[in-house]
Amino acid sequence: MKKPLYQPYALATIFCWSLAFVFTRMTLSYFSAASLGFLRYLVASAALIVIAIVKKIKPPKPADWPLFFISGFFGFFLYMIVFNKGLSSVPASTASVVNATVPVVTALIAGVVYREKVRGFQWVAVVIELIGVAVLTVMSGGLTQSGGLVWLFLAALSLSTYNILQRKLTKKYTAMQASTYSIFAGTLMLAFFSPTAFRELAAAPAAQYIYVALLGVFPSAIAYVSWSVAFSKAERTSQVSNFTVLTLFFTSLLGILILGETPNAATLVGGGITLAGVLLFNYGAAWLGKRRRAASIR
Repeated sequence: MKKPLYQPYALATIFCWSLAFVFTRMTLSYFSAASLGFLRYLVASAALIVIAIVKKIKPPKPADWPLFFISGFFGFFLYMIVFNKGLSSVPASTASVVNATVPVVTALIAGVVYREKVRGFQWVAVVIELIGVAVLTVMSGGLTQSGGLVWLFLAALSLSTYNILQRKLTKKYTAMQASTYSIFAGTLMLAFFSPTAFRELAAAPAAQYIYVALLGVFPSAIAYVSWSVAFSKAERTSQVSNFTVLTLFFTSLLGILILGETPNAATLVGGGITLAGVLLFNYGAAWLGKRRRAASIR
């Protein structure tokens, strides 16, 4: 029996998330990190409410609501605040380098929670990634001058935790339910910042309304539903989270085309080392397998 394809859903998500790096940079001049997070997911929740009504999506069991709130906390409340704060001082391409560590962090957590095995060469890859992150941090001026990187590291950890929770939720609920109710829970928590958000929205130019709407629909509602579908179809958590590596390419390209950003030396050097570690972690098994087959033929 042919296995269901998860790759198109994961790829669509990564492209939408790459848009988030760019549009967030375009809006943070007018909104605080928390306000933008609330407005983005208010739009996403509004879109998902319509979809939920049309598709007659059933609500979760009361006993599972705490898990949805935990998922919403890590995936939308905490992640949005630290992600937006990081992007307020870090170029989109540099931020995507830090985001590239998400597959490794997710796999390490999955190794503990789901006992998904982490092999020897993957630990080597983790060390290489840490070196790349250290180089990126030092070349960016150190933690004291690059506080944005610290926020982005926290965002990567938060998103990795969300990935693990989604893996658990999609075992019991549909992908649509898992993502939709997590988003609703996160939006409720972000509503704490609604008074400030609406004041900032009233003072923002009309173009910002469009950017916020785009953030709410594509990188939020569509992306997270697609991400959950990918998790529901894949055999392992790491198969889906591996696609996060592509964020670096898409974000850098969109940053150049839309924002006119040019990746700096820190991004190129630190990002190159980090990406090498990520590739080794994700594809080292295939490479080692080919080496062994070639050696046996000789």
